[in-house]
Amino acid sequence: MTRISPSIRRDFPMLSGLPAGRHRERRKPFVFLDSAASSQTPDQVIGAQDAFYRECRANVHRGMYPASEEATARLEQARSRVAGFINAAPEEVIFTRGTTESLNLLAQSWSRVLKPGDEVVLTVMEHHSNLVPWQQLAKERGFTVKFIGLTPEMDLDLAEAARLITPATKLVSVTHISNVLGTVNPVKELAAMAHARGAAIVIDAAQSAGHRPLDVTELDCDFLAFSGHKMLGPTGVGILYGKRRQLEKLPPFLYGGDMIKEVRLEDSVWNDLPWKFEAGTPNIGGIIGLGAAVDYLERLGLDAIRRHERELTAYAMKRLAAVDQIVLHGPPAGRDRGGVVSFTLGDIHPHDMSSILADQGICVRGGHHCAMPLIQYLKLNGTTRASFGIYNDRRDIDALVAAVKTAAKIFKI
Repeated sequence: MTRISPSIRRDFPMLSGLPAGRHRERRKPFVFLDSAASSQTPDQVIGAQDAFYRECRANVHRGMYPASEEATARLEQARSRVAGFINAAPEEVIFTRGTTESLNLLAQSWSRVLKPGDEVVLTVMEHHSNLVPWQQLAKERGFTVKFIGLTPEMDLDLAEAARLITPATKLVSVTHISNVLGTVNPVKELAAMAHARGAAIVIDAAQSAGHRPLDVTELDCDFLAFSGHKMLGPTGVGILYGKRRQLEKLPPFLYGGDMIKEVRLEDSVWNDLPWKFEAGTPNIGGIIGLGAAVDYLERLGLDAIRRHERELTAYAMKRLAAVDQIVLHGPPAGRDRGGVVSFTLGDIHPHDMSSILADQGICVRGGHHCAMPLIQYLKLNGTTRASFGIYNDRRDIDALVAAVKTAAKIFKI
């Protein structure tokens, strides 16, 4: 059985020594437990980006000289790698700046065909990027947005989902894994439910891409969005996957270079897929880096990554649960869940907890995690969230628990 070797930490510059900046002078430890916000990046990805800027820095799809042709080849090779990573066709993979832009692009395009009486179904656990666009567009265009709630075990309420998804539903948009609770939603079952009522389904895979195998054909999703920076890749690059027949029906959202096949003063003809949705110069170096991140993840093996993060999360839940007055938020131990653990401790505000942990070199996130409606639904002020990556091990969890106990002493919990 393949396992993740602790030696891979050497691939990550931020983990192989002290991070740059003022913290270097303070000689603090650096325990990075904020991968749900943004992962660390290995040398292999940094090197692929650097090679683009050093070897073929030119624009793509336009120049007929060697540097431009090489840049184009590397970008399109990255597209093919990403397509293979999720079992899609290359023309179904659209490059964006990240999950947020992917979901906004889709919402803007899809909502043009929605009208009063139509419905979009979301869940209460959505990230703002998969909630606010639909909320605001509903105000403009008159369609209705509904929200699936949770069970006491912090699972999606499928009975409520069955009631809310009706023949009036045109789209279901749901996170694959909650970035707050770690809940893994049954997206394949939801896809079948949506399709049975004539609706399409969108999966926000920001917290699952790069952490477990993803197969869009097996999931039978119509659209899927994720970001490079949460799966060891660069910032500023993301993916919107769409079934070809769905993308062909959608109008473009951005207009300009590269998404045009023909322009006349009176009208224009759009480019073929996927370039129809890729207006302007893309983040070429970032896209090439994303391709390298896919290569890195596949060499490790997605099943091994999933197993490593599952074991680490279980260990963290066990250690944290033993801290007096701590409350863990999310599905109970022993369940399949994402690599995040959200907790509260007494009346310590999550911002205070995160600050105290930071003073001890522990990097976590405190607050509402861009999921304010969920935090309000749970009747909380926020949570402190530790999230894990392939480069973490049990020593990181032990350091977290020790720091949490220090915080408890400071606040006399």
